[in-house]
Amino acid sequence: MYHEEIAILDSQIQRTDFLVVGAGVAGLRAAIELAPAGSVMVLAKDSLRESCSEYAQGGIAVALSDDDEVGLHEQDTIAAGDGLCNPDAVRVLVEEGPAVTGQLIQWGAEFDREGSRLHFTREGAHSRSRVLHAHGDSTGREISRALGQKAASLPSVSFRSYSAITDLLVADGAVTGAVALDERGGRDIFLPARAVLLATGGLGRVFQKTTNPDVATGDGVAMAYRAGAVISDIEFIQFHPTTLDIPGAPAFLLSEALRGEGAYLRNESGERFMAHYHALAELAPRDVVSRSIIAELQRTGTTRAFLDLTHLPAGFVGRRFPRIFETCLRYDVDLSRMAAPVLPAAHYAMGGVKTDLQGRTTLDGLYAAGETACTGVHGANRLASNSLLEGLVFGARAGRAMRECSPRTVPAPSAAPPAEFPEIAEESLRALASRCCGLVRSADGLRDACRVLEGVPLRPCPRPARLHHEIRSIYTVLRLVARCALAREESRGGHFRSDFPEPRPQFQRHSYTQKDTDEIQFE
Repeated sequence: MYHEEIAILDSQIQRTDFLVVGAGVAGLRAAIELAPAGSVMVLAKDSLRESCSEYAQGGIAVALSDDDEVGLHEQDTIAAGDGLCNPDAVRVLVEEGPAVTGQLIQWGAEFDREGSRLHFTREGAHSRSRVLHAHGDSTGREISRALGQKAASLPSVSFRSYSAITDLLVADGAVTGAVALDERGGRDIFLPARAVLLATGGLGRVFQKTTNPDVATGDGVAMAYRAGAVISDIEFIQFHPTTLDIPGAPAFLLSEALRGEGAYLRNESGERFMAHYHALAELAPRDVVSRSIIAELQRTGTTRAFLDLTHLPAGFVGRRFPRIFETCLRYDVDLSRMAAPVLPAAHYAMGGVKTDLQGRTTLDGLYAAGETACTGVHGANRLASNSLLEGLVFGARAGRAMRECSPRTVPAPSAAPPAEFPEIAEESLRALASRCCGLVRSADGLRDACRVLEGVPLRPCPRPARLHHEIRSIYTVLRLVARCALAREESRGGHFRSDFPEPRPQFQRHSYTQKDTDEIQFE
């Protein structure tokens, strides 16, 4: 058995009214909204600062400038989504965006200004300069700081770090809490709750090269799927076109805002090439830029492209992007004097746990927000800098909806749910994902991935560590991505099939899959 059938000590049970899994923007914003309605516990798998939100450099897109309109932001978002955006979700995002951003400023978030006026920049596929940033390139960190301070000031909100959620507790078809692995104590903690919010961030670590932190193993999607929730559009993975490509260095994100401020993409011969692939050149949508880089490498027989800012005014890059500038210097790349070698890397998942516009999943008692969720707001391809706004808007909405959950008697758990773990190394899974489910896909590669995954033996593990649970998440998510990508016989947004290189009308629908049926449906 996975766990011995022994009595759970009272000290292992920690009840709360509301359980928020994840301490990024979506989770913190929901916790603030929940605070007046009862006790709120916010859990982080690692430290409270280690989240995908912390790594968001570029900014937050919101129609607040004098020359912008909510309708224009709506049009740009829908255009980037390549025919699959949920228009109601987009309308909620752009219409509620200005108010939640203003509220964030009231709570102490310090965005960059020119004098007393907020400073807006432009990024790829935006028709206006509408992207707010903080400390140049640390926007996610600043928003998380402000939200964290606000949440910590509320007496009903508590925090628990180094507690990796491993399973949801389900009774009579409803989610009644979760199980967490307390890394410091080396034991399971049982967390009964009226309602659970999954705000666990992304799944980039499924792939070998990613901009995401190590904690981004798709845990929320994997747990929700195992519990029986519907997963939607999980095949749509956005690859950021420009990450630092230096041996021994992490895939450090070189923000979209660099190109918004005038950076050029060049091949190894020093030639600008993006104009040959798209009319917007370096400001084309991310999926286009990423595939264009790969196409240029294949055309020239080279291995990497270069992001060039040397033509910008002296001192500008260091002032505008201090974090990026200093990080590149640590790897002997002085952006004021030389171009940075770059390659695309896995960055953002448009799909996830299916929710309505209030964060409700298809399971009673379970909610999701942020990158873990799929409202359809991003369609097939997220517009740059819409992710932090999504976390604020839909995190708040999920919190308000959870407040409506009636108090209920949640039975004390008797044991952790039984589990089997895949007997395969994490690096083998990540290599398989990159080879078969990466930027360019084909039926042969996707079938190969499905075949390999179906052949992986599953075994109980007497005392699983965090690594075992993360491998199980990566395995589950990769299997979902491969199967849904194989079923979608077209190219659209973040999903590109070399054997079906064009969009097809019959697939201008959302994909859905669920453990109970294990089929892929399009609606």
